[in-house]
Amino acid sequence: MRVVLYNVSMAKKKAELLAEKEAELAEVKAAISAVLSGSQSYKIGTRSLERADLKTLRDMKKELEEEIRSLEGGGGRVLRVVPVD
Repeated sequence: MRVVLYNVSMAKKKAELLAEKEAELAEVKAAISAVLSGSQSYKIGTRSLERADLKTLRDMKKELEEEIRSLEGGGGRVLRVVPVD
């Protein structure tokens, strides 16, 4: 008989946080692509839009990737033991 150890509530919160960080990373990657394609800023009539600079976006990307790696790495306390046959 094997014993599987896991923390249900922390695993759920961790999964939700991981999904959130992955979504943020996708947005940052899209912003980087937009800047690289030449749409750093533009103006239509009286309205204007200026995106974050490339260095800031790359720093954010690196930070999010590190957070995701950390979340995927495991760890934490064990609060429930489930025997598995």
